[in-house]
Amino acid sequence: MSLEEQQIPDMRGTLSRSGSSSRDVGEGQNPEPPSPSSGRGIKKRRESGSEEEQSALVSFEESSSSSLTADPPPHPSSSPPSQPQCCPSAPGSSVARCCHGGAKMAALAYNLGKREINQHFSVRNAKALALAAVLLLSVCHAVSWGFFRGEGTCEYLISSGRFLGENVWQPYSCMMHKYKSSEAKSCFAEQHVTFVGDSRIRQLFYAFVKILTPQYKEEGNKHENIYFEDKAAMLKIDFLWHPEVNNSMKQAFQSLSENDISKSTMVIAGAATWSIKINNGSRESLAQYKVNMTAVAPVLENLAEVSQVYWFLQDPVYEPLLSESRKMITNDRIDAYNDIAAGILNGTTRKSQSKVNIFSVSRLISEEIISKSFDGLHLPEPSKDISAMVLMNAFCNKIVNPIDGSCCQPTPSLTIIQKLAACFFIFAMIAFVLIIVQRNKHRRNKQCNDIESGEEKKPATATPAASSLENLLFSLSKLGLIMAYFYFCDRANLFMKENKFYTHSSFFIPIIYILVLGLFYNENTKEAKLLNREQTDEWKGWMQLVILIYHISGASSFLPVYMHVRVLVAAYLFQTGYGHFSYFWLKGDFGIYRISQVVFRLNFLVVVLCIVMDRPYQFYYFVPLVTFWFMFIYATMAFWPQILQKTANANSLWNVGLILKLSSALLCIVFLSYSQGAFENLFSLWPLSKLFELNGNVYEWWFRWKLDRFAVFHGMLFAFIYLLLQKHQMLFEGKTEALFSTKVSSVLLFFSVVSFFTYSIWASSCKNKSECNEMHPSISVVQILSFVLIRNIPGYARSVYSSFFAWFGKISLELFICQYHIWLAADTKGILVLIPGNPMLNIIVSTFIFVCVAHEISHITNDLAQIALPKDRSALAKRLLCIAGFFCLLLILSALQNT
Repeated sequence: MSLEEQQIPDMRGTLSRSGSSSRDVGEGQNPEPPSPSSGRGIKKRRESGSEEEQSALVSFEESSSSSLTADPPPHPSSSPPSQPQCCPSAPGSSVARCCHGGAKMAALAYNLGKREINQHFSVRNAKALALAAVLLLSVCHAVSWGFFRGEGTCEYLISSGRFLGENVWQPYSCMMHKYKSSEAKSCFAEQHVTFVGDSRIRQLFYAFVKILTPQYKEEGNKHENIYFEDKAAMLKIDFLWHPEVNNSMKQAFQSLSENDISKSTMVIAGAATWSIKINNGSRESLAQYKVNMTAVAPVLENLAEVSQVYWFLQDPVYEPLLSESRKMITNDRIDAYNDIAAGILNGTTRKSQSKVNIFSVSRLISEEIISKSFDGLHLPEPSKDISAMVLMNAFCNKIVNPIDGSCCQPTPSLTIIQKLAACFFIFAMIAFVLIIVQRNKHRRNKQCNDIESGEEKKPATATPAASSLENLLFSLSKLGLIMAYFYFCDRANLFMKENKFYTHSSFFIPIIYILVLGLFYNENTKEAKLLNREQTDEWKGWMQLVILIYHISGASSFLPVYMHVRVLVAAYLFQTGYGHFSYFWLKGDFGIYRISQVVFRLNFLVVVLCIVMDRPYQFYYFVPLVTFWFMFIYATMAFWPQILQKTANANSLWNVGLILKLSSALLCIVFLSYSQGAFENLFSLWPLSKLFELNGNVYEWWFRWKLDRFAVFHGMLFAFIYLLLQKHQMLFEGKTEALFSTKVSSVLLFFSVVSFFTYSIWASSCKNKSECNEMHPSISVVQILSFVLIRNIPGYARSVYSSFFAWFGKISLELFICQYHIWLAADTKGILVLIPGNPMLNIIVSTFIFVCVAHEISHITNDLAQIALPKDRSALAKRLLCIAGFFCLLLILSALQNT
């Protein structure tokens, strides 16, 4: 799978989890929004460091880099939202009397209904329902389909499935890998495979060989043995012509089982149509077939002791195309022969102990496409190719262990680090339970003592707040349970997995649906500043939802969608540069507490998943990416000379100095982007290599970094220009005011719309991903800026936002990370199946659980950040030393388990 086709994650990164809490940023500095009636440019503002100037970007920074809870507290100094009016009114106007009793009653009923719904359908109730669903589904899956059998998916692979689309086969309950020639040769190196049977088995033989050697040509006499050998890989594949189940076939099987020189590791056999044809479909031939199968069965069982044996049940025929000499081969007769073979070999029931595998899935495949057969008997190309690939998965998956091939793969053994993590979470749960039991016991003893002493019962007092230790253990206990769910979803064989399959409807219909929901749930913003807090949450939210749909639908195969999603990725990084630059420029807070808070909130969940899921840090590539860019922004702003807004207000020449610093940062980016060798050498140094290597090299990190290398710089530059314009009173940010003067706003809005759609036309006309990816870093900013201006130039557009999208925007980091394992499957290559047989219901249930888990992890991260990173410098230094020691221990354990 190419790097471009790998999933593009939620880019919330710094936007919703990368900073300190709103209490740390200083929410109280937000002023009252300017009155619409105050006029444009009439209000004079202070020239240096005014509260109003700072509030615009501090508010954004709180949203974009330090949105720590799902429901951030309101700004204390912001004006309360105005009460809704049923109609506009003016003093002395009769229109003011239009708010009659009916409208008031309707508004009251709406508010009461909304309150009633929120009371019964709260987030807490939703999480309780999600927990119950997880427990119920876990029990059902464990009991129903052989969780404790280890390799039960192999039976489903060769017996059942369905078509997702044209020639795209989906086995029941597991994912099928599409093997390349190199992978197949690696799997079958020094192996011997034998096909025994009639012309249909010969077709399967050819299809199997072509997976190993695509240029192989079908040659040789059709009714003779055929031999294939790859001397480089030291593998042999033979076809033995035995079109009937008779004594000749029996002797062939005996010869294979007794051959000690070249034992066959896999034997594929099947025959019946010749018996039907030669005997004109008589009942006597059916009886003789039963006798012969009875004689062959013990020999096959003996062969199965040393080889993997697959007996192919006969595929159906397309009777209208059969020639006159084959008219007796009917589907009814084929079914009768298949019933005899399956009954004798005893491989059709799940309780069977037979070692001969009944390969019945080919019948299901051919039932759908046998009409494409050229003569009604022989298999069409898709049928034999799919059957050959199923065979390849049945044998090779346990050897090659492909990520997107879950069929026949056993549950991986736990590593040392995973075992220690499990013990840690179990210990936290036990300790929390003991604390709760001890506290309740102490409370009961105190009540008994009060009664015995005859003291008058005092009024109940509020329950004292839980201690920091209790909060810590409670958060770790919840996290441990959630991590168990992650593990069972994507590492154990408890839940099912399926391959992705892209269709236009699977992507665009959900997009339209969430768009309607987003437009329906809209509210007024607290202020109308450019990129205000509610708007940035909304922006992150709808982008995240689009990206989630992009992932689960497999839309990366459709180039226009891929290119537009690349813009969404760049937009997240643009917000990263905008938000962090604004914070440092306005606040000048370069302390260790700020850095620790940002890095902890960005990386906490990813580090835990690296431990629990046994994945490298770079696997969750966007978190390393936004962490790197945060440190890059920090270095740009913190290194000498530190240029802040207050220094620039005192002397405007410092603005030139800042431009020079930004130019130097841009030169560094350009140098690294055109020096792949220097880039790889830098990040291959220990211990950086432990963070940025994937599959033994840093190329993936280089590719991801280069793809959106200018987006953060664009965000920083845009923030600087915006603050400069705001300082010189060139922007009008009232709720009913356009951002610029009427003429300028109209011109900018026109060019923004044209630029937005021009980029879309270009993206839709791209020829290939590599060509488009080369252009993307330089031109993605066009559509990003176009969107920002379209969204913010009209005053009414800045004054409203979608609360639906904003809610998801506040947990976008958790949604991005969690989707890897509990919404998608097989490390994003497939789809998690909690409810088999009903794709729509499965998506609804798995999405509901996924969102609830992400929301809860958001709260857990927030709680643990407050506990782990105190504001006191000495205490913080000690905690950071402990964290450093923890990572040193991880490095040691990782080295031990890799030896």
